[in-house]
Amino acid sequence: MNRAQILKLSSMPAAGPSYPLPPFRFVDREYMTVVYESDLDAIRAAVPEPLVPDPSNQVFYEWIRMPDSSGFGDYTETGVVIPCSFEGKPASFVSQMYLDDEAPIAAGREIWGFPKKLANPKLEVMTDTLTGTLDYAGQRVATGTMAYKHENLSRHPAKTAASLRKLQCLLKLIPDVDGKPKIAQLVGLHLTEITVKGSWSGPARLHLVPHVNAPVADLPVRKVLGGRHFVADLTLPGGQVLVDYMKS
Repeated sequence: MNRAQILKLSSMPAAGPSYPLPPFRFVDREYMTVVYESDLDAIRAAVPEPLVPDPSNQVFYEWIRMPDSSGFGDYTETGVVIPCSFEGKPASFVSQMYLDDEAPIAAGREIWGFPKKLANPKLEVMTDTLTGTLDYAGQRVATGTMAYKHENLSRHPAKTAASLRKLQCLLKLIPDVDGKPKIAQLVGLHLTEITVKGSWSGPARLHLVPHVNAPVADLPVRKVLGGRHFVADLTLPGGQVLVDYMKS
């Protein structure tokens, strides 16, 4: 391979790249989000500066079912999102993510800095209950339940779309060949081309189990505020560097 050929590659390995170039289109992407109150000190410890945690002390624990994802296929993801602000504007810091597909793990970490690790999450309807679980290294780490489409009227789709358009922030950390930091950035992105196909809210519960390699329980559940369930089509584009910690 010559230099020009190398620079046209989307990712490693050259013989069979792990993922194509963005943007990535998702169809029928299904979310279950349990909103809860946690400890302010734990939230502050998880959020990188200059992001400012929301004074509500809220944390979102999400399960996302992605049956049709361009470049990635069919997979499920779960993790922790913390409401915050960046330069006075609402944002969401994606703190931890666990999923069952190598391609989006590699792309998420290498392109944007999504904090993705390999695990076994599930999101499924069990009789009258929307149920999410996370197993890591053979151990149950998280269980979330929500009454399935429990309310009589759907949550307003425009409100759901607005929440999806909020700035997402990621801490991208990539070492150099000697193991020292090469990239240390706060990355931001906005989802685009959003179509909400259904949106519901209702009662929910969440149980988190301490685990050294999947420390979702480090943000303890103090009070569950409710659940959100929605289905949407959307596009994940490239991001932008908000803060370069190597230069600041």
